Amino acid sequence: MLKAPVPYTSSVEEIEDDEAQLAADLAKTMLAISRKTYEDTHEGLRSVHAKSHALLTGRLSVKPDLPPDLAQGLFAAPGDYPVIMRFSTTPGDILPDAVSTPRGLALKVIGVKGPRLPGTQDATTQDFVMVNGPAFQAPNARAFLANLKLLAMTTDRGGSAKVALSKVLRATEGAIESMGGKSTTLRALGGHPATHPLSETYYSATPYLHGPYIAKFSVAPVSEDLTVHGHDHLDIDENPTAIREAMQDHFAIMGGEWELRVQLCTDLEAMPVENAARVWPENESPYVAVATVKVEPQTAWSEARSAAIDDGMSFSPWHGLEAHRPLGSVNRLRKSVYEASARARGEREHKAMTEPTDTRNLFTDEPEEAQVYYP
Repeated sequence: MLKAPVPYTSSVEEIEDDEAQLAADLAKTMLAISRKTYEDTHEGLRSVHAKSHALLTGRLSVKPDLPPDLAQGLFAAPGDYPVIMRFSTTPGDILPDAVSTPRGLALKVIGVKGPRLPGTQDATTQDFVMVNGPAFQAPNARAFLANLKLLAMTTDRGGSAKVALSKVLRATEGAIESMGGKSTTLRALGGHPATHPLSETYYSATPYLHGPYIAKFSVAPVSEDLTVHGHDHLDIDENPTAIREAMQDHFAIMGGEWELRVQLCTDLEAMPVENAARVWPENESPYVAVATVKVEPQTAWSEARSAAIDDGMSFSPWHGLEAHRPLGSVNRLRKSVYEASARARGEREHKAMTEPTDTRNLFTDEPEEAQVYYP
């Protein structure tokens, strides 16, 4: 029998005395990454997840008759919402796909009502920022900063060396996985297998409020036109944009359906808030579907879509409802850091970041008949 979810109390979060300084150092490191890439490209790129592979519009539908512990925040009542999906990989510089790193997915749900997080009162969006692993790569803010400093040191250095290293790391990771293991460190450094992003399950990795409870989120492919890609091995060594082209090929003729799922915290020892690197055991609390996300065939990537989403929008765990407030030291630091990064991108591009109110004519340079509009 599954345990009841643990109610949130402030005691589950432990704020360190130097978190303000860690946040300042993290913002400085993030901005150093984007400053380096701007010097080389003259583009205001994200400090992480700079390269997008698909930019989609779709519809999120909240399931009816959810039990009270799941029917919280965005999911409190059945409803349909337009959604924007941005698939990416993790580096802050634009690298060939042969440097194979974890895949990311950011969702922006539009038209959400309810009490909002500070600084987002004028918006009606709820963001979910995810990667294809069930836990964060760092347990806490201090380790997060250390990892980011390492990334900053390697940004835009030795592109061909990164490609060569990635081949070695992918071979090593493949050997580990053939024996039933997995190394998140090797994957993060460039050893991620050449998988198709549409076959992956994506996770919030860090915890959030879920109404009065604590939860993590995931987005998992459920339609056969997506799960079939689990057998695909992309030719990333010969094609620097193999991932993007694979996404374009798929959505030119097919759509897809995912489930958005919630995993409730039922045991604070097994599912800690302040250790983001801990995988919450699914045998104690499984992920349960609370909504579906559907996408119709469409143009998966174009310059018009990139201008609207890559250049004109930011995605942050702190864009959303108070009912889904991010928890833990990693998330607390993300707030000011993501805001600083988005502000710097906007200044370099001379373009303010905006929160959309619908998806109509979102891509102004793309023919209207090519767009899929969700009211």
